[in-house]
Amino acid sequence: MSSTPVIGVLALQGDVREHFAALAAAGAETRTVRRPEELAEVAGLVIPGGESTTISKLALAFGLMEPLRARVRAGLPVYGSCAGMIMLADKILDPRAGQETVGGIDMIVRRNAFGRQNESFEAPLEVRDVEGGPVEGVFIRAPWVESAGARAETLASYEGHPVAVRQDALLATSFHPELTGDHRVHALFVDMVRAAAV
Repeated sequence: MSSTPVIGVLALQGDVREHFAALAAAGAETRTVRRPEELAEVAGLVIPGGESTTISKLALAFGLMEPLRARVRAGLPVYGSCAGMIMLADKILDPRAGQETVGGIDMIVRRNAFGRQNESFEAPLEVRDVEGGPVEGVFIRAPWVESAGARAETLASYEGHPVAVRQDALLATSFHPELTGDHRVHALFVDMVRAAAV
């Protein structure tokens, strides 16, 4: 098994380039994913931040939603940051009309829970499974986990709300580690992809 897994970044909308850089620094080969045939070629996937309603609509328009759901059910490791966390939630507390998710993590999320763009902030977070001290969490119109089922493991919380969760091969954060130059969260995900491929 290659120690350099091929990880795609869902390139429909959002901060794709920053995830490419973080994944490469963490030892992965990266690809853009916009079509089902590109999804079929990757061993893991990142769903970046952006606007969750837009990502949902584009995934449906590009014919990606059902293939994504099928691969998640089959055990594809996926990491979602910010809007990506919303896409991995089984349920959204306050969805926009027609908004769908890929699902896979037994959690209910609240969109824009920490406020609007001008209320963005940074905070140090202790993240379980990430060694080396706190991770700087960049929160931009970020969701939080309103409630999580027994299988969803909380890795980090902020002011009592889960902001990093893991369930099986799925990882989600409310914050944007790709914007900080600290690649430890991406390294955790790359390790999850390697483990899933064994």
